[in-house]
Amino acid sequence: MITTKEITSKGDLTTFVKFPFEIYKNSPYYVPPIIKEELDAIDPLKNPVFKNAVAKYFLAYKNNKVVGRIAAIINWIEVKEQKKKKVRFGWLDMIDDIEVTKALLQEVIKFGVEHSLEFMEGPVGFSNMDKAGILIKGFEELNTMITWYNHPYYRTHLEQLGFEDAATWVEYRIKVPTKTKDKVVKFADIIKDRYNLKLITFKNSKAILPYVNEMFDLLNKTYSSLQTFVPIQQYQIDMYKEKYIPYINPDFITCISDEKGKLIAFSIVMPSFSKALKKMKGKMFPFGFLHILKAQRKNNTAAFYLIGIDPEYQNKGVTALIFKEMNETFIRKGIKIVETNPELEENKAIQALWNGYEHELHKMRRTYKKAL
Repeated sequence: MITTKEITSKGDLTTFVKFPFEIYKNSPYYVPPIIKEELDAIDPLKNPVFKNAVAKYFLAYKNNKVVGRIAAIINWIEVKEQKKKKVRFGWLDMIDDIEVTKALLQEVIKFGVEHSLEFMEGPVGFSNMDKAGILIKGFEELNTMITWYNHPYYRTHLEQLGFEDAATWVEYRIKVPTKTKDKVVKFADIIKDRYNLKLITFKNSKAILPYVNEMFDLLNKTYSSLQTFVPIQQYQIDMYKEKYIPYINPDFITCISDEKGKLIAFSIVMPSFSKALKKMKGKMFPFGFLHILKAQRKNNTAAFYLIGIDPEYQNKGVTALIFKEMNETFIRKGIKIVETNPELEENKAIQALWNGYEHELHKMRRTYKKAL
């Protein structure tokens, strides 16, 4: 018999966070999150997103053993301001038993109905800055720090339970050229002179902080037309400053301003932490942080996390300037491969950026939706 239980205690929440560690303990591809960061993310006292969101967490049991987990989430900005009557579900993991999946999703349905919502979609986090999507291609690839990994049967379960495709994301592996192409250098110089653009460099991570708000403002402008978009709030920006800036090597950030000093484009790349996180097994201390430090210093793989361009400068060749700077950084740092952040399949403008490079679509993920 399968039972589900809403959980609130510290012990049960820890069980909730650690459950995937058990079902993926023998997987060579599963990259675990840092346990403390996961606990903070789902804690209303630690994560400011709860100023505009509410969530419930459930565990499923079979023969008195935990066999699944799920979070039911409502983002009130999405519901009230964007008029999307949607209940989100995330942190979905379960054994290969469709009845377990059905029981977990039933809790999300109840939660949505209680709040007079019309449909459910997931797996997603609290906002569009969180992890999203079930892996549907690339099961023999390590997931990145900002994506979930899952077995193929997750997709099968949802489709058998009547869920429809919602959003699809694609991820690319890009081979770094050993030399920046002459035409890229020439075109970048032309664009820089034509629009009187300036490259902003940083000596340390603290020097980045004054530009973070402008970066997120550009993100809001860049992605506002996409279907999953939810405006990034200031309290979220403040959290990301604290959470991610310490991981960022300033050499991997490219910022471009106009002649008046206004930020008009940026990109953030980080050394890949996938292998380091796998070795850490969810724990930063006592020695886990050493793997992060090593990955920051010596790595041949990078992860392309964010890019934002002011709409006024889109389609004007500014990306050539960004790519020139990034490529030269990669060559200096010994980076051979870059993995992209998940990009919405509909976002052809971003995907077109990789056409001038040797690249491979190696992973895909998808969210699913169903009427309540």
